[in-house]
Amino acid sequence: MNTNQEAWLAPRAAVFKALGHPSRLFIVETLRQKPHCVCELTELIGADTSTISKHLSVLKNAGVVHSSKSGTTVYYRLACDCLSGMLDATESILRKRAESANASLTGSFGATR
Repeated sequence: MNTNQEAWLAPRAAVFKALGHPSRLFIVETLRQKPHCVCELTELIGADTSTISKHLSVLKNAGVVHSSKSGTTVYYRLACDCLSGMLDATESILRKRAESANASLTGSFGATR
């Protein structure tokens, strides 16, 4: 990989890195449905506000979420609806991996015991 390729790939890797924590994936899955404020996400996840704020900061810096203010409340939403497709693709990968694992278990016997 040359320097230009690395420079091109680095921001893409940052997006995947931002998504690389279960709580942040939960936030993204939750924001898929509708925008939420920190207080709602705190309640849904069961973590303290500072932890959720940090996760949102990571997601925002990676360009995964946007925020908008309504009065004194800040609402977060997905920056791009295309993230839904990315999450769906992840589910497809996991399904195929599970199917492959099940096929490996059956082996030459044709069925699991």
